Amino acid sequence: MKTRIGILGLGGVGGYFGGLLAKEYYKSDDVEVIFIARGETQKAIAENGLKIITDDSETIVYPKMVSNNPNEIGVLDYLICATKTYDIEESLLSLQQCISPKTIILPLYNGVDAPERIQKLFPDNEVLQGCVYIISMIFSPGTIRKIGFYEKLFFGSKTASVSKLNQLQSIFHKANIESYLVDNIEETVWEKFIFISALATVTSYLNQNIGEILDNPDSKALYVELLKEIESVTKAKGLKLPDDIVNQTIIKLEKSPKEATSSMHRDYLAGNKIEANSLTKFVVNEAAKYGVKTPLYEKISNVLFLS
Repeated sequence: MKTRIGILGLGGVGGYFGGLLAKEYYKSDDVEVIFIARGETQKAIAENGLKIITDDSETIVYPKMVSNNPNEIGVLDYLICATKTYDIEESLLSLQQCISPKTIILPLYNGVDAPERIQKLFPDNEVLQGCVYIISMIFSPGTIRKIGFYEKLFFGSKTASVSKLNQLQSIFHKANIESYLVDNIEETVWEKFIFISALATVTSYLNQNIGEILDNPDSKALYVELLKEIESVTKAKGLKLPDDIVNQTIIKLEKSPKEATSSMHRDYLAGNKIEANSLTKFVVNEAAKYGVKTPLYEKISNVLFLS
């Protein structure tokens, strides 16, 4: 029996990592990779494959199938989810018949609220925790553009079977995905969330990219204050993060391509729906649970929801 892996959401994250899986396992007798897509993306990939453009290469890959029809897709062993966070419920419920109680779901969203939301939809399933570090985006339907050399995928679970986790890790490694199966996955996911939440919030609020924020003392001070506010939330939650997490996060930003920005900022500029609920408002709501003050997050959240 083949191990069947569905990739839901073929944006910068799902398209890139799903593309590496599709490239490795296209002719495999053991692993089958299915892209779950619709509209222009589905049409482009069905006709021409998925193109991945990096700083120094172009690759075209083909999945075993690209479809949004549950009858065609069939039951999946693993489902890797990388849509926008506001699409979690609708997209997953549309695939109910592809998700058996044995299907393992790996969320790779920008926020930290996805596992809990997915578990409510599918209480009998193993829902892993995961996050990625990558700068990539949709260049056009069926084409992903990745910037820079930095790409890492982290995942884990306190409850899933070790054999299933190791199987997924082996599948990733064979596809040349730099992935890490970690024990302290909640802390790892929150470390990433600190980075992406503050970045998405400040880039969208100031309408500036990474270089502009780092070069402007006022912008950088605003960014650092957001980091301090979210750090106070993690402390209230009892998460064991590094003592210098704020400085570590600043260093990560300084190592990022200066011309890059957050996906939320790109959506904001394009006039698309943004993930402010999961990336900005979530911090305000989580802080309120623990009696923590986050005045800057609250101020920017109100602005983003009005705009």
